[in-house]
Amino acid sequence: MTDDLEPTAPAAAAPEPEVKGIDLARRALEEARAAAKASGKSVGQGRRSGTGVRALRARRRRGWSGPGPDDRDPQPFGALTNAIAKQRGWSPKVSEGTVLGRWVQVVGEDIAAHAEPTGLRDGILSVSAESTAWATQLRMMQSQILAKIAAAVGDGVVKSLRITGPTAPSWRKGERHIRGRGPRDTYG
Repeated sequence: MTDDLEPTAPAAAAPEPEVKGIDLARRALEEARAAAKASGKSVGQGRRSGTGVRALRARRRRGWSGPGPDDRDPQPFGALTNAIAKQRGWSPKVSEGTVLGRWVQVVGEDIAAHAEPTGLRDGILSVSAESTAWATQLRMMQSQILAKIAAAVGDGVVKSLRITGPTAPSWRKGERHIRGRGPRDTYG
């Protein structure tokens, strides 16, 4: 008769106590290690194993420049802009801009106080002097000024100077005027 008896239902399993904090983290780590071991991976070595792809990439990536200067070190901004200008063929335009933009540093304060560049075309620098006396003086100093410009920006940028004095006032005023040089007694 004992054979006719149905097996009794197993007693309900008692619920496990709720795991919190560090015990929960420890259990998750043990489960992850067991899953890794089941899939054939080395367990418990961490990143110190040195055999993975990450370790290989890290070794290849490390290339410290060390105590000496290196191409990867920060470079001065002026050196970088000069290199870019050379690569792109801007050097002649940069040199022309240097002559016009840094006139005081190129020729000196004395000359720059009495003359200013007005244009640079085809290697001819046009300079306007504040008086005819200064225009004459600059014409006599032309070779020295060209040497200063060549030292600052290089040879061949400025080939010659065209120095002019101040312009005289125009006597041509209005639509109807009389031909001639204007009144003679004005400068009397």
